[in-house]
Amino acid sequence: MKDTLSRWVLERMALARDDRGDVPGWVLITLMTAGLVAVIWAVAEPTFRDLFDDAIDGVTGG
Repeated sequence: MKDTLSRWVLERMALARDDRGDVPGWVLITLMTAGLVAVIWAVAEPTFRDLFDDAIDGVTGG
């Protein structure tokens, strides 16, 4: 029983060390996220600018 458990633990540790993952998948996810942020920012920039200007005017009394 102890030998089987030890072997199981060692196998799991070996699998845990092999954590390279799916690099092309992560690159694709990163690029898609950056693209979404750029598109959302381009659409929402005027609204963000107006909100910021209104907030600064409210604080400074301008």
